[in-house]
Order: sequence, then C-alpha cells, then structure tokens
Amino acid sequence: MGMNKESDVEATLSVGPTSIGMVRIYVEGEGFEIPMDFDPDEALEIAEEIRAAAERARGTRGGAKRGSPAPRRDRSR
Repeated sequence: MGMNKESDVEATLSVGPTSIGMVRIYVEGEGFEIPMDFDPDEALEIAEEIRAAAERARGTRGGAKRGSPAPRRDRSR
C-alpha cells in the first residue's frame, strides 16, 4: 500500500517505554496487533521523520504546489 492510497482500516496507536529501556510503538486493530520495539536513538529518528512529514503535509494544504518544500521552523533558539 502506498502512502497516498486511502484505507478504511481503523487502528489504535500507542507509544511508550518498555521495562527493558526500549520504546514500543503498538498498533492494534480488528484482527491484528503489531508491537514494534526501538532503541531510544531509533525512536528519536522516527519522531524526527514524523515531524518532517507533518511539516510537509502542512505545506500541501492551502494551495502549496505538490512537491514543493515545506516551510521550516528555526529550532536553534
């Protein structure tokens, strides 16, 4: 399934630390459960990817051209 293909699948997403120092992303829906464990550094990389995708998605709303870069916020302060 591609990123732009719509889906009728409903699922619950949970994220949290495990007792062994991992970060678990847990996806549960009708008839499936997907636990995914990541070390903290991997989890931070995933979080950065999610943030970047959200910024790009925000840029596609309101008339931005498809494929144009999303505005970036200065996070150096």
